[in-house]
Amino acid sequence: MSVGWNGTILTSTYGTTWTSRTSGTTNKLWGVTFGNGTFVTMGQSGTILNSSDGSSWDNRTSGTTETLYDVTYGNGLFVTVGFSGTTLTSSDGISWDNRTSGTLLVLIGVTYGNGTFVTVGQSGIILTSPDGTTWTSRTSGSGSDLYDVTYGNGLFVTVGKSGIIHTSSDGISWDNRTSGTSNLLSGVTYVNGTFVTVGDWGTILTSSDGTTWTKRTSGTSVDLFGVTHSQ
Repeated sequence: MSVGWNGTILTSTYGTTWTSRTSGTTNKLWGVTFGNGTFVTMGQSGTILNSSDGSSWDNRTSGTTETLYDVTYGNGLFVTVGFSGTTLTSSDGISWDNRTSGTLLVLIGVTYGNGTFVTVGQSGIILTSPDGTTWTSRTSGSGSDLYDVTYGNGLFVTVGKSGIIHTSSDGISWDNRTSGTSNLLSGVTYVNGTFVTVGDWGTILTSSDGTTWTKRTSGTSVDLFGVTHSQ
């Protein structure tokens, strides 16, 4: 499934043939996740949509007009984050509660792992929460914007502006890693024992441990914004 500008939603079974779905909105959609038998996508002006099958979508009341940039699912809970420190939670993707993040900075990425939600964003902000409700600010050691965060093999990895990479085993204490690039890194994921991050100018880096990173040849100089893998 892919989402994007003007309320675009595309679905595909195998990634070869794609079908456009009616979202019912013209707002930009920034992220999508799946959990508890439900797809959830969110974006501009507080837009939240959910679907049980990826084909028919319902518009839900988010209670905010702030843009939402990412959404994740973990421990029976959807968590979405966005502009002005906006943080919302939902157990079913239908009814949403506004939570206090304690910041007005933009929150751009969010993930769940090791019993902890972690969100990252503007000026190097990192927040953690055990339940999506109570959030605690952590020290990233950098003032650079962070654009994405993932969890794998017992490690959180966040990436961002100027090639910044931070890692943490618990989401609380973070270490700065040498990426070998000054290019902006905008997406990161974990698959088959390997972390993969992508960014500006076709940058692709991989790491088996989150500490040592290797530059890979992408074959393009186009900016890369996201990366994922099949389950």
